Amino acid sequence: MTTRCRTAAALPAALAALAAVAALAGAEAAAQQSTPQVAPAGDAKRPRTRMLEAGARVLQGNAPLAGFDVYLVGFHPMKQAPEQQIEAHHFCHQLNEDLAQCALFDGNTRTANLTGIEYIISEKLFATLPAAERQYWHPHNGEILSGQLVAPGLPDAAEHALMKSKMNSYGKTWHLWNTGYNGKRGDALPLGAPQLAWSFNRDGEILPNVQEERDTRLKIRTPEKRKERADLRPLAKPQSGVDDLKGRFQRPTQDIPGVVDDGR
Repeated sequence: MTTRCRTAAALPAALAALAAVAALAGAEAAAQQSTPQVAPAGDAKRPRTRMLEAGARVLQGNAPLAGFDVYLVGFHPMKQAPEQQIEAHHFCHQLNEDLAQCALFDGNTRTANLTGIEYIISEKLFATLPAAERQYWHPHNGEILSGQLVAPGLPDAAEHALMKSKMNSYGKTWHLWNTGYNGKRGDALPLGAPQLAWSFNRDGEILPNVQEERDTRLKIRTPEKRKERADLRPLAKPQSGVDDLKGRFQRPTQDIPGVVDDGR
């Protein structure tokens, strides 16, 4: 059996595994809570508002949101301010094999604040973009191979299959609300201009405490995930944007094996 045939045969099993553990994943992710750092400005909801919400749930539904069932947690440095580093909770809807759309929050509880959006595209779709557009899309191989990007609650095999499917992909991410970063308190309202986020593509770029705090809170071992994903390294292709933030951090950095800029 060829490698392509083996991969095709394994894909339904991986998808079945993801579906089978969906309920369990949701329960485990909820148990490992990450609460927002900022309470939004404004008065508490009045009884009338709560009644209107209850009626809306019954009569209107939430069809566009129903498909946002893939939960990922990663980190974003702002492209124009790389030391501003944010832990982002992604709730994503896979529209097709090449495009996903995600709502970004500062936590995973009911009180989490909506802080931004991200679109994720395959390398195939990225190749269709004009050169002027590519400056907005960050590469994902560094996030995956370093172990930084995780899917809390999924069994290891299902998470591995998910990460494999995102190899060589790109994300276009805008953060709209600074609710806190690097231990600094954020704004009680979404103020200022949107900020384009980027990805970490070298060891040492992310502040150690940012990753350690996430790992402790969500009971994640990033170094172990990195080892488990070593088999994905041969799949990695050179990507656009890997070097866009090179030399812009206040610490020594070093290359992540398999993460290479395409030189464009």
